[in-house]
Amino acid sequence: MAEPAIGILGGSGFYELPGLSARDEVTLDTPFGAPSDTLTIARLADRRVVFLARHGRSHRLLPGEVNARANLYAFKQLGVTRVISVSAVGSLREAIAPGDVVVPRQFIDRTMGRPSTFFGDGVVAHVSLADPVCDTLAETLATAAASETARVHSRGTYVCIEGPQFGTRAESELMRSWGADVVGMTNMPEARLAREAELCYATLTLPTDYDCWRARDEVKVADVLSVLRANVDKARRILAIAIAEVPPRASCGCQTSLDTALVTPPELIEPAARARLAAILARRLGAA
Repeated sequence: MAEPAIGILGGSGFYELPGLSARDEVTLDTPFGAPSDTLTIARLADRRVVFLARHGRSHRLLPGEVNARANLYAFKQLGVTRVISVSAVGSLREAIAPGDVVVPRQFIDRTMGRPSTFFGDGVVAHVSLADPVCDTLAETLATAAASETARVHSRGTYVCIEGPQFGTRAESELMRSWGADVVGMTNMPEARLAREAELCYATLTLPTDYDCWRARDEVKVADVLSVLRANVDKARRILAIAIAEVPPRASCGCQTSLDTALVTPPELIEPAARARLAAILARRLGAA
């Protein structure tokens, strides 16, 4: 079996990961279409890593155009067992300032029309999303962030909106009333799909603004980009620390989520579905 890898999904402004050695660029296709860009297989902190720019290296994909199924399926094909997402977000709390780091543990999904499951077409599975983030991986990120002296909020709730427009003041206030802490456009359905694919998933979010809930504030791309550059440098330092601390092999329940979720009897899964879901179901069908 190939050495397990850590997958890195780079968000806005995060189009490459410096410090990589033994780099290899791979172009893949999947049963769910093409990933956002070529994938970089390399080593960092003596760990095998696979890096992918979520929006493409030229930032050509809107949040709703990102093919999350293809991205995560490609990670599975390349032996990824854990996924760290890096995402720019807006803050919904005065205490969470631009430049801080937030490690969400919960999500509220307000996206519309994005494919959100690998299943269907003859195969039924219902994974649990009660705790959608791998706690072990999230704790590793939070600890690494704290070691960088960043102001770290180790728990939070992330609202994922459809975009690409920023929200209205009324929407911003509504999200605050829900108890949410940050708002972004990309972490759903990523977290859903990661759980279906038996991947550990955690996200490092980097606030760039206060959204628009404060009366004096309005989200402007120019302002976001100025904070984004500093955030990206910080994220790279945090990732280098976190990756070195991640154990080579996972032993958490994320890696066996389909054991209690797959409803369709394995022996009744048609050959076409087996082929389509080969990377997702390989462990489960091999154990059947």
